[in-house]
Amino acid sequence: MNVASNHSLVLFILVVPIAVSLLSGLYPAIILSKLSPLNALQNKLNSKMLGGINLRRVLVIVQFAIAQLLIIFMLVAIMQMDYIKNFPLGFNSASIINVPTPPDSSGVSKIDYLRARLLQNPGIERVSFSYAAPVSEYGWSSEFRFDHSLKETDFSANLKWADENYFKTYGLQFLAGRPFYPNDTVKEFVVNESLVHKLGIKNPRDAIGKQINFWDGVKTGNIVGVIKDFNCNSLRVPMTPVILSTWKDVYRMSNIKLKPGSEKTALEFVGKLWKQTYPDYVYQYQFLEDGIADNYKQEQQLSQLYKIFAGIAIFISCLGLFGLISFMATQRTKEVGIRKVLGASVHHIIYLFSKEFIFLLIVAFLIAGPIAWYFMHQWLNNFAYKISLGAGIFLIAILLSFLLAWLTIGVQAIKAAIANPVESLRNE
Repeated sequence: MNVASNHSLVLFILVVPIAVSLLSGLYPAIILSKLSPLNALQNKLNSKMLGGINLRRVLVIVQFAIAQLLIIFMLVAIMQMDYIKNFPLGFNSASIINVPTPPDSSGVSKIDYLRARLLQNPGIERVSFSYAAPVSEYGWSSEFRFDHSLKETDFSANLKWADENYFKTYGLQFLAGRPFYPNDTVKEFVVNESLVHKLGIKNPRDAIGKQINFWDGVKTGNIVGVIKDFNCNSLRVPMTPVILSTWKDVYRMSNIKLKPGSEKTALEFVGKLWKQTYPDYVYQYQFLEDGIADNYKQEQQLSQLYKIFAGIAIFISCLGLFGLISFMATQRTKEVGIRKVLGASVHHIIYLFSKEFIFLLIVAFLIAGPIAWYFMHQWLNNFAYKISLGAGIFLIAILLSFLLAWLTIGVQAIKAAIANPVESLRNE
């Protein structure tokens, strides 16, 4: 998602600060315009003149409800993206680059030459050619006939065309059987465990030797191996049945595993070799890990936006809370002085000011919690693999809100608690 090209989002980002500024200044402006100049000069302000303290309590609740809402959004987005980042995909993606080859006969004809030259470089461990990388937006999908059945399956399989080196390059693990032998055309198949289970076969070894027939016999062969499941789509999509086979004519991608620590020199070698081999074709490469990360750009940007808006909402909420505690401290100066004369401790005075804000924060959380749970539950439904919305996320949000509130009201509460009661009563 390109933020600059998303006009609705840009408009939202521009309008919200302006609207918040106008609305936040509107209420004080209206109240102050009604004040008597004499009362203002004599600092004789009370809750009735300022529109009532209840309205300010409501505003604090609304502010902290929004802040807690955005805090929860931010925490869920960060935790989900961290979960995706560390989720085992079932294949090795470290130090592997994908380099497209020309989608014509010239690209296919030079595959063997490229393989031999690449493996001569000490900085390159393995080389494989395929139609696409394991995780790719490009792919084939089709029904098929299994074990001489007259009917096609009622589900589609993800078809991956790759050479025999594909399995070792990506570290795919076999549950039964073996890799297919080197071949330029479709002769043998390797399937994943999801396809075996989909066919009702409990033991992967029982699938070995069974025939697969595509497109009324156009492509036919036997299953020679069963591999562990690996995610060939983004984690928004559940695990799918996968069938792999050789088909040299459709190879459009080279998969090159570099030795750790030799990436720079190996990349320079690959670039020179590609330009020499395909001088009329634009050379470009991408680390597989970067390609996987690109699948979640929108979520990453959304997480960043949540952080920004959560920070703004927290700042505004703390300002509102600071204004309310300052006003209450001014209004209750005489009460605090009398309580201290009668023996009230500093801790008791701090508690007197704090207990109301604890109540306001709890009310704000009771509003924000269910709303946040609903929207983030809907957002997480976009992923087949996701975190659970446990109580821990909401507990962190409320604790963070309490911490910010205490930091905001602490100075004023302590200042009021340690003030000389004689001075307070004399001023009154």
